[in-house]
Amino acid sequence: MRPSFSSPFFFAFLLCIIIHGVTSQENLINKTCKTFAKDDPNINSNFCTTSLQAAPASQCATLHGLGTISIRLVRYNVTDTRCNIKHLIKDKKWDPYVKQCLNDCLELYSDALDSVKKAMKAYNSKRFDDANVEISSILDAATTCEDGFNEKEGVVSPLTKRNNNTFLLSAIALNFLHVLQTGSD
Repeated sequence: MRPSFSSPFFFAFLLCIIIHGVTSQENLINKTCKTFAKDDPNINSNFCTTSLQAAPASQCATLHGLGTISIRLVRYNVTDTRCNIKHLIKDKKWDPYVKQCLNDCLELYSDALDSVKKAMKAYNSKRFDDANVEISSILDAATTCEDGFNEKEGVVSPLTKRNNNTFLLSAIALNFLHVLQTGSD
């Protein structure tokens, strides 16, 4: 299928390039991610940059807009991970310990989905402290999920990569909250 050059998205993207320039926006994302990585050992600059640049709306976003995008990325990740856990539980016969860990993770990620919705609502209302609490709970959920598998010797978590991505995306969102909270926007 060929791209439609008459679509509203194409014109918005083109207008963004003309007005702001892709280079300046990429510089905002790169600069922000490099600063986050320098100040926070939990942030990987390349992961941060790649994640934010992958979001279509990031091309014209302000710092506040990138914060919104970071929370959306957390939401997408949490939603997808929760779905993946459901499939893992349903589609494969697991050792009872691993199955219990998966059930625990499903509960953690279900709660995380509620938390990310609350975080976005708080963020949109500029209640950054409340958003911080919710995003922190998501970061903790990913860690708790992974730790459950690590409590028994010889057990390998089938969710390590997903938990790590949830952790990293949450850390990015927390950094945006910190910057906006301290008025560095």
